[in-house]
Amino acid sequence: MNDKVALVTGAGSGIGRATSLALLAAGYRVVLAGRRSERLEATASLAGSCGDRILVVPADVSEEVSVNLLFDTIAKRFGRLDVLFNNAGTGTLPKPFEDISLAEWNHTVGVNLTAAFLCSRAAFRLMKHQHPRGGRIINNGSISAHVPRPLSAPYAATKHAITGLTRALSLDGRAFDIACGQIDIGNAATEMTARMAQGALQADGSVKPEPTMNVDDVAQAVAYMAGLPLTANVQFMTVMATAMPFIGRG
Repeated sequence: MNDKVALVTGAGSGIGRATSLALLAAGYRVVLAGRRSERLEATASLAGSCGDRILVVPADVSEEVSVNLLFDTIAKRFGRLDVLFNNAGTGTLPKPFEDISLAEWNHTVGVNLTAAFLCSRAAFRLMKHQHPRGGRIINNGSISAHVPRPLSAPYAATKHAITGLTRALSLDGRAFDIACGQIDIGNAATEMTARMAQGALQADGSVKPEPTMNVDDVAQAVAYMAGLPLTANVQFMTVMATAMPFIGRG
């Protein structure tokens, strides 16, 4: 066991749930954050004997007040934060660009980008002044941070922006022992990717099923990134279903 504290956003399902359990298994104390408390409690119920190292904090990480309350709770309970996994995100259904509403755009930006900004800003404020100083931020990017899917402008734009945020945080955190890396995930088997089995829109206009991979393999990759000493950093990692159409997409 160790005394390190990790925060996972979007911890109520999918990658967030699997990663929370992997970090628990690695000895972390883990804060589970997400909008739906019942889902967070469901994640906590899977922890078994590690349940005493879990703190459930319902929070909407796209809202500044909610993020401030979340980090106030972490500071009061643990006095520090060693790992932030900015995992919370939302997908978008394929839609012609000209039909995307401002509300749809703003919602996607809020969940996928603003939430990462708010949590990272709060983490910087805590990590810069805690003892020992520093910590690690891991951003959940996407294959779409490199190559977009058709008709996915809001999602692709926010994931490209996450890459810029990752680079900026890496630079700005360097003087304070704050490392920042990004994991780009392709087709982990979660609720969000369940439709892949029925078919996903391809660049040529066809709809084809796509392979997925076990979400636990993603969780182990994040746990590896988290476990490095602050003198080392995985800047970018791509973990994807081997046979998915990424290389050569389009």
